[in-house]
Amino acid sequence: MSHAEQPRSDAELAEETDRIVAFWTELSLPGLFDVHTHFMPKNVMDKVWSYFDSAGPLTGSVWPISYRYAEDRRLQVIRGFGVRKFTSMIYPHKPSMAAWLNSWGADFAARTPDCLQTATFYPEDGATEYVEQALTNGARIFKSHIQVGNYAPNDPLLDGVWGALSDAEVPVVIHCGSGPAPGTHTGPGPIAELLQRFPRLPLIIAHMGMPEYVEFLDLADRYENVRLDTTMAFTDFSEAGAPFPRHELPRLVDLQNRILFGSDFPNIPYPYLDALHAVRRLDLGDDWVRAVCWGNGAALFG
Repeated sequence: MSHAEQPRSDAELAEETDRIVAFWTELSLPGLFDVHTHFMPKNVMDKVWSYFDSAGPLTGSVWPISYRYAEDRRLQVIRGFGVRKFTSMIYPHKPSMAAWLNSWGADFAARTPDCLQTATFYPEDGATEYVEQALTNGARIFKSHIQVGNYAPNDPLLDGVWGALSDAEVPVVIHCGSGPAPGTHTGPGPIAELLQRFPRLPLIIAHMGMPEYVEFLDLADRYENVRLDTTMAFTDFSEAGAPFPRHELPRLVDLQNRILFGSDFPNIPYPYLDALHAVRRLDLGDDWVRAVCWGNGAALFG
């Protein structure tokens, strides 16, 4: 626990849980579908938390982890919120790590049936083979973190990966926007190039492409298999530094069926409820909120 962080009381968590359940109950939903949650091997999660604690260069500020619990407790919390389906967003920051993470992700999904089996990759020899193996083993969703991995999405070592995922029609949640800080390979340009080469590739642009919202919405307009997730977008936390342009709200209605709710649980510096309120207060209508928080994920993943 970082010095800047106070553990949340059981009473606070219970109150938040009640309010989250009320949120989706009032919308007549069966629960929530969250496409962007992090479950990782403990040693990897500990390193991620340590990075946030140290105000790492990408964040540049204190970032309290709101749900810093052991894995079993985190599962209990998110299920209590009514999240019926979620993911275990895993990603490597160096070679010779992805295949091991994929093995862990398969094991985690096997013992956690409400988690979509998640896999990942890195530009390295053998990437195509272990991605194909992950698909054979039942992976439903992949994670690509251009920023942390510091790799070019158009690296030739990934050509076979993109081809396999495109053919399998298995989505990739890709952190490719330049928030919270630009990376060597972030931004819409490399993704536009990637989609020119693989126009059927099912990408889910993490964080609505923050802060390049408009350019990533343009790509969603152009390519029918491009979706966006709401992770951290529209919240007070993100609006302070990277506000979503209000004149673009009608485009969110036009793309209603391709926007998916994501939270970044547990690694968020605010309550989970904030993410739901952020989606609702866009004032795009209950049908839009229902599609984003449940229907689109359920339709995409069956």
